[in-house]
Amino acid sequence: MKKRIACCSLSVFLSVCSYGQSGNNQREIDLGEIKGNVSMAYQQYQEDSAINAAVPDEKSTLTAFTNILYTRGNVSAGIRYESYLPAQLGYPDRFEGTGLGYRFAAYSTEKIGVTVGNFYEQFGSGLVFRCYEERLLGIDNAMDGMRVKAHPLPGLYVKGIYGKQRFQFSDGLVNGSGLVRGIDGELVLNELLDSLSNKSIDSLPYRKLNVILGGSFVSKYQSDNSPSLILPENVGTYAGRLRMNYGKVSVNGEYAYKINDPSGDNGFVYKDGHAALLNFTYATKGFSLLLDAKTTDNFSFRSDRTAELQDLMINFSPALTKQHSYNLAATLYPYGSRPWGEVAYQAELSYKVPKKSKIGGKYGMLLTANYATVFGLDSINILEDISAESSSREGYVNNSFFMPGKEKYFQDFNLEIKKKFSKTFRATYTYFNFFYNNDINQGAFDNNNKGVKGNIIAQIHVLDLSKRFMKKHNIRLELQHLSTQQHLGNWATVLLEYTYSPHWFVGILDQYNYGNSDAEKQVHYLYGTVGYVKNAHRFTMGYGKQRAGLFCVGGVCRQVPASNGLTVTFTTSF
Repeated sequence: MKKRIACCSLSVFLSVCSYGQSGNNQREIDLGEIKGNVSMAYQQYQEDSAINAAVPDEKSTLTAFTNILYTRGNVSAGIRYESYLPAQLGYPDRFEGTGLGYRFAAYSTEKIGVTVGNFYEQFGSGLVFRCYEERLLGIDNAMDGMRVKAHPLPGLYVKGIYGKQRFQFSDGLVNGSGLVRGIDGELVLNELLDSLSNKSIDSLPYRKLNVILGGSFVSKYQSDNSPSLILPENVGTYAGRLRMNYGKVSVNGEYAYKINDPSGDNGFVYKDGHAALLNFTYATKGFSLLLDAKTTDNFSFRSDRTAELQDLMINFSPALTKQHSYNLAATLYPYGSRPWGEVAYQAELSYKVPKKSKIGGKYGMLLTANYATVFGLDSINILEDISAESSSREGYVNNSFFMPGKEKYFQDFNLEIKKKFSKTFRATYTYFNFFYNNDINQGAFDNNNKGVKGNIIAQIHVLDLSKRFMKKHNIRLELQHLSTQQHLGNWATVLLEYTYSPHWFVGILDQYNYGNSDAEKQVHYLYGTVGYVKNAHRFTMGYGKQRAGLFCVGGVCRQVPASNGLTVTFTTSF
């Protein structure tokens, strides 16, 4: 019945718009504007015992969605129609069926904005609140309720949210049971001082210094249904942040605190949580320096204390490790952030060798070095009888805030050299050195798709060559090699892409695990792609083997099983 009502309403709405825009005798009326986009991904799976390929009962999957957005003046409204028939392998198993997964209506002016229904939002860096969609990972924790944005004074921005989170899709949107409430404020001091002085900011002495202050409060409510524990039903988090820019220097910092929140993530201990994020950037012509530090201590925050994986996460722990795009570096040993406890550091140095120098040559050269490392907390477990009434049930004590513990989780050092040799030929060389603690990360699997034990040390070399000729033709070649004495041994990867602008492209990828200790598993993961692009339309078709492992975006990961078969995708917008 809900589907019929939604479809009938949309049909009537489109008919009215069509009637108002046609007919020579009709008076010109602003009926607004309709925009949207469509995306479809179809996969046909087949058996492949050499890679233990997964095959669903249906033998094929379809994941698709359509967004329709209507705007007229200060008013907007939209819906998203989704289909998982069934969802592609690797997606959460709670995605099934077809129906409305997102709908909203909004009114906004320069001073006020109100949204009812679904919306995405983030406070600060996301340490205490971030609801977002990452379709490649199957993540969607959109809020369903109300959001208010206000700009009452120059430089003052306020946001308030109230509602539930999207949990699953079963022929339509299904929310989690917990309530999420929050408010965020941000003060841009330069805008405020500029309004008070009634002068142009460029003429004031503080014109080179930009300062932004922010603060957030977010709480959740979930009823206590435990037969053995007394659980807090209302859990609050607080955060403060500061951002300063002065000339070539930028400094950002955010600190967050959460009251005790017993959950499945922390073993139902009653310890308070803390998190902090620091960023420093210096950038000038031809040179930049980035320094980051982050710590999280018992800071997993969900609207359902029993949820797992990426389900019903209220907050977000930004990754301090570099996000790689080359196949072996991005897919074999990726790192996912651990909000329940980690200490992370990152440094990146970039230098542009000047043009017409001895090393830079005619076009110059770009050098980038990045180092990131992640450790566990410097903590001590509390030995106590947790069944006693006097037990604090805090679980452990963290000895220091930003100091790392003894156990290393991950380390990544990479060096990149980009060089343009002519107007039509350029090359990039990248070196990676990884330390991967799989007892913690659990992203590396053996020949039977079971997690391996211990630490993995791997080195990767990548040579990326690109040549353009005859204006419309371009060939790109990637040569990659990974060496390790652990896990599955050495890998070699070759990627060849041909582009005929502006419409056609063809690519072939071969990943070869030639160092596998099991000769029968020394498999070529061969995958071919062909695509056509015209205006807003994009069609691609691929066929071949895909390796099992973790697929990560921005420090958030999902496990993807091995597969073999055909993939067809289509996207367009209107």
